[in-house]
Amino acid sequence: CLLGAQPILVIGFSGPLLVFEEALYSFCTAYGMEYIVARVWVGVWLVIIVSLTVAFEGSFLVRYISRFTQEMFSILISLIFIYETFAKILNIFKAHPLLWKYEDPDYLHNLSLRNHTGNETDLDPEELGIQYANTALLSLILMGGTFFSALFLRKFKNSRFLPGQIRRIIGDFGVPISIFIMVAIDYSIADTYTQKLSVPSGLSVTNPKKRGWFINPLGLKQDFPIWMMFAAAVPALLVFILIFLESQITTLIISKPERKMVKGSGFHLDLLLIVGMGGIASIFGVPWLSAATVRSVTHANALTVMHKGGKQEIDKVLEQRISGMLVALLVGLSILMEPILKLIPLAVLFGIFLYMGVASLFGIQMYDRILLLFVPPKYHPDTAYIKHVSILRVHSFTLIQIVCLVLMWAVKSSPASLALPFVLILTIPLRIYMTGRLFTEREMKCLDAPDAKVILEEVLDEDVYNETQMPV
Repeated sequence: CLLGAQPILVIGFSGPLLVFEEALYSFCTAYGMEYIVARVWVGVWLVIIVSLTVAFEGSFLVRYISRFTQEMFSILISLIFIYETFAKILNIFKAHPLLWKYEDPDYLHNLSLRNHTGNETDLDPEELGIQYANTALLSLILMGGTFFSALFLRKFKNSRFLPGQIRRIIGDFGVPISIFIMVAIDYSIADTYTQKLSVPSGLSVTNPKKRGWFINPLGLKQDFPIWMMFAAAVPALLVFILIFLESQITTLIISKPERKMVKGSGFHLDLLLIVGMGGIASIFGVPWLSAATVRSVTHANALTVMHKGGKQEIDKVLEQRISGMLVALLVGLSILMEPILKLIPLAVLFGIFLYMGVASLFGIQMYDRILLLFVPPKYHPDTAYIKHVSILRVHSFTLIQIVCLVLMWAVKSSPASLALPFVLILTIPLRIYMTGRLFTEREMKCLDAPDAKVILEEVLDEDVYNETQMPV
């Protein structure tokens, strides 16, 4: 936020990068390589790739990324969040199944005191292999409660109850409020064990026993293969594609002419800073970052000043760097909240992941068209692609996207999951090939038009999150 050309952008970790990190970890584990060291070499190649891209002004390629590609990627990430949430809950039910009788009730009761105090013992309850009573049921309740309360508070923002300012505050802080409520419920049930969030004490690395602050590029416990130092260019190119897509599309959304921004955007400078910092941070084991779409749009809307008059029009946007600096400062101060963070059950976080997956589906045109497959024609919405394109052509376009989505899911679930960004990029020439062959220019303009609009103010039945097609 200090050096970037567009100070309104919010930088953070995102769902697509999480998927790539998991794929890279699985690849390194399968071939017996140290994952944390592989990230260092991926970071080195990231710096090289972004330097070449900026030198040759490669940001112009963003013009070829259409809604066709964006929305398939968004739904894929949403499905991954939803699938992983239920997979984690299922693992809890397997570890702590519902039984008629549980052994060692006194011993389990003593261990359950950790649920109330949050103090760690020498034994990890998950490693003891003991089945705890009511753990699975309470975890399911916490997950469902977090999800439904966060979703309700988000919808409450656009309701008719309470003044607008209060509704806006409740809606914007719906996720923290939901977490606080569910943590309080878990804290009050002291006789049932739930697995808590593992947080290091103070300013330290995640696991000081396995690594330090600096990652040796040649290997920590074993020599890193020389061939992989050069082969890391391939995953680096793939993760660069993810960061490029998210960051550039987010910048386009933020810098729409309707917002009347004065400073404009520097695509190349922001891309160089985001990717360059991520590449250098790999030496310290820090995650790669990108422009966070939903958080950036929310930030821009909060800084928007509306014209005072009958016409709903943006007057200006308060373009400054102070709010971004304050956000970064507050995130850094969270290291002092370790005693509080250790009270958060993992099931509550699973509920947040489920919320992120479901909430990201709202406002995606592809998701709306998938629902139209099961809706009678008389109930179809009054949209451009319904007015000017026959319903059979609309369904054909949707089915093509579904096939591509299934293919990407298959690649993501296979040993070749690292190739997911490459498969995503192939949808761009596919869209170009479809135009004029499978669909006319007029049909493509209706089905694949970038018609996301700027929400001028908080109005009933409209959600500012619907302005984005990229995942959370």
